[in-house]
Amino acid sequence: MKGELRNFLLELFFPKFCFGCQREGNYLCEDCEALLDVSRDHQRFKTENLSDLYFALEYKNPIIKNLILRFKYEPFAKELSIPLASLIIDHFQLIENPPPFLAERTGFILIPVPLKKRKLRWRGFNQAEELAKEISNFLGIPIINDVLIKIKETPSQVELSGKEREENAKGVFLCQNIEKIRGRKILLVDDVYTTGATMEECARILKIVRAREVIGIVIARAAPGEDQF
Repeated sequence: MKGELRNFLLELFFPKFCFGCQREGNYLCEDCEALLDVSRDHQRFKTENLSDLYFALEYKNPIIKNLILRFKYEPFAKELSIPLASLIIDHFQLIENPPPFLAERTGFILIPVPLKKRKLRWRGFNQAEELAKEISNFLGIPIINDVLIKIKETPSQVELSGKEREENAKGVFLCQNIEKIRGRKILLVDDVYTTGATMEECARILKIVRAREVIGIVIARAAPGEDQF
């Protein structure tokens, strides 16, 4: 009852507006959602440490860019994790050859790209973890968020060039409780893949401690420079 009253008061005094068209009611209305061209295609994307990458959209779409910015930066809209994760799930279901973790979920675990404690306190939540929670609810695959940790403060990747991002991500992550992931297949979740420096470094650390394979999952893929604002 208290929760229902709280939600009513929040809606009354702080109504939601669509980040696409400013219509009152939801952060993403049905009309704007229909303008988002969720990818029906998937091409294998393999790097030195990632065995594949799944992304729902191109970041250049102004609606998705605005949604992600409001998810990550002030004023924060934590609830955007639900429609944003739904776009990823739509992608899984739309592609001709479904990802392996849809058919065979045994052996997979979800790991969100971690934040440093200072940034977590500032934002109040880890956006990658919120996305992973929604994906976990759909897939029935557990989240493990006490293995991969960020041990060093770094400048935001958005402010850096491709080479600088690669250097900025080195030595930033560490694995603990490694018995939880040894021999497992990891679904590594983040919001945007640009140069891939952060996700590649996370995957490298996970592979060092004997993760079987690492598959990246993000909302959108951006060309270098597109994620700047």
